[in-house]
Amino acid sequence: MRPLIAIPARFSASASALRHAAEVSARALLEAVWRAGGEPVALHPHAPGGVADPDEVAARLARFDGVLLPGGGDLAPHRYGEAAAHESVYDVDDDQDGFDLEVARQALAAGQPLLAVCRGLQVLNTALGGTLEQDMGGPGREHRHVVHPVALLPGSLLERVTGAQKVSVSCYHHQRVARLGTGLTVTAEAADGTIEALEGPALSSWLAAVQWHPEDTAHEDPAQQAVFDAFIRAARP
Repeated sequence: MRPLIAIPARFSASASALRHAAEVSARALLEAVWRAGGEPVALHPHAPGGVADPDEVAARLARFDGVLLPGGGDLAPHRYGEAAAHESVYDVDDDQDGFDLEVARQALAAGQPLLAVCRGLQVLNTALGGTLEQDMGGPGREHRHVVHPVALLPGSLLERVTGAQKVSVSCYHHQRVARLGTGLTVTAEAADGTIEALEGPALSSWLAAVQWHPEDTAHEDPAQQAVFDAFIRAARP
């Protein structure tokens, strides 16, 4: 039996095949989970007024063997204590934010294996009381459409999983971690000091958060596919 992996869907204004607004998941992400032996399942983000019911979310996650927080648009800055939004902040959805944050909290409370990707890392950091830098400075400083090397902390989960201390990663983000959330440890950085991965051994049975998109290159890069492989191994009942 393939482990069931809960993945919050992303709201989309349109989808050509459906003709209307949709809830979507990145195909490359689902394929990486499938190659690893998992069964990816999209969750409807239900958080009326931007607030998800903790008991409801916990009950919905209880049937799953692992949780994957995927990439997506920006979190509303008020979620991490900022009164105003930078002009570059985009695709904010209050229901999406409320649901994703509660999924992170409940997955941690249950000790479920958790993999967080790009926005997912930022959601996790925010759920644990951390903050974000709203904009890294525009072209030349942001990490959009960039493949670059990242140094992994020796002895970290990601270093053990990939078997490397430096990996090449695909990034698409203009924000980054400012203040770390409680219980999280930095385990990878880019050359410019951007935090690229977080772990929290005391927070869950298996926890890895990456600012990059391992699904972008997992089909051709064994080190990136290894992240999904290790996550699914940890999620096996």
